[in-house]
Amino acid sequence: MEKTLEQLPINLIKVVLFGPESTGKTTMSELLAKHYNTVWVPEYAREYLQNKWNNERKTCEDTDLLPIARGQIKLENELALKADKVLICDTDLLETKVYSEEYYGGIVHPELDKYALKNQYDLYLLTNIDTPWEADDLRDRPEQREEMYAAFENALINNNRPFIRLNGDIKARLKVAVMAIDELMNKRDNLSTYSGSL
Repeated sequence: MEKTLEQLPINLIKVVLFGPESTGKTTMSELLAKHYNTVWVPEYAREYLQNKWNNERKTCEDTDLLPIARGQIKLENELALKADKVLICDTDLLETKVYSEEYYGGIVHPELDKYALKNQYDLYLLTNIDTPWEADDLRDRPEQREEMYAAFENALINNNRPFIRLNGDIKARLKVAVMAIDELMNKRDNLSTYSGSL
């Protein structure tokens, strides 16, 4: 069977914006990609579900999650080939897994579950809910932001993912994110230099 949810083995620093809806993930993805002169991977679910809403007036169903996951990884793998040193991802399969657990009674498709845990990233940026809620056609549960934030945070902790929290306004978040990514880049550069001198 084709491994449709598997990442390509590309030597990049991969960073994921991770957290509940309406917490500034897309804005931060764009800013970080601009800062590092690289590309960012949009959230495939946005386009997929907006088209579904426009055409059928239906919201996300559990049967949508696997097509969304496949579209997300396809997009990530394509854009990884165009990235320079750092790839910024607006989401990942672990985020899709959290939504599946929270919205569909803890049920996760086995293929999604497998690759949500198998695919690896160097850093997760957990976006806090200290931003105003912005409603649109797709977003829901504004009254459950704390519960959703806890679910995302627990997913990172329980799966031993490297993460930092982004709080405050855009400027404060960007500063913290850049410091963390710069540290990763410096470590990788130092490791490359050390390996090359052997």
